[in-house]
Amino acid sequence: MKKQIISLSIIIFSLLSFHAYSSEQNWEPAQDGDKIIFIRHAKAPGGGDPEGFNIEDCKTQRNLDMMGINQSKKIGKLFREKNIKIDKVLSSQWCRCKDTAKYAFGDFKEFSALNSTYTPPYDQNEKQQIKELKKYVSSWKGNGGNLVLVTHYVIILAITGETTRSGELVITDKNFKILSTINTL
Repeated sequence: MKKQIISLSIIIFSLLSFHAYSSEQNWEPAQDGDKIIFIRHAKAPGGGDPEGFNIEDCKTQRNLDMMGINQSKKIGKLFREKNIKIDKVLSSQWCRCKDTAKYAFGDFKEFSALNSTYTPPYDQNEKQQIKELKKYVSSWKGNGGNLVLVTHYVIILAITGETTRSGELVITDKNFKILSTINTL
């Protein structure tokens, strides 16, 4: 009974927080262009990756469910409705990220620096990936468009210090200063 009350309290708090949070969303930095827009992959049930998953085989990975597919499409629609210019879309090589990018934007390129570092042996790559990502961003010239990076919770946290929900956007400048966050659930 105590666990049920705690769970219900968490759900109610989350819903109230989401309502307040969603009304404060600020797209203006992205509308101005030349920003970095991190997107945590859309809803993919579970956590981490199944034991023995293969990065080359989507059937072995945790993938988007219908809610995640619809959330990805919604992200793309929001970008169009808010007139967010895109210079380039880069994605982690994990299928849930590639699918988020595909459903939201259509065209994207894979970028291994955005890969998850959550579980072994990939956790050993974090320092190198973050260094590579920072180097890429420092040399990127937006020309008025934004750089969209579809990635994982751990990468966004390592770069920005921000915790994210599935499909959440974190808009930063080139120095990774957070300018806005947008929840798409």
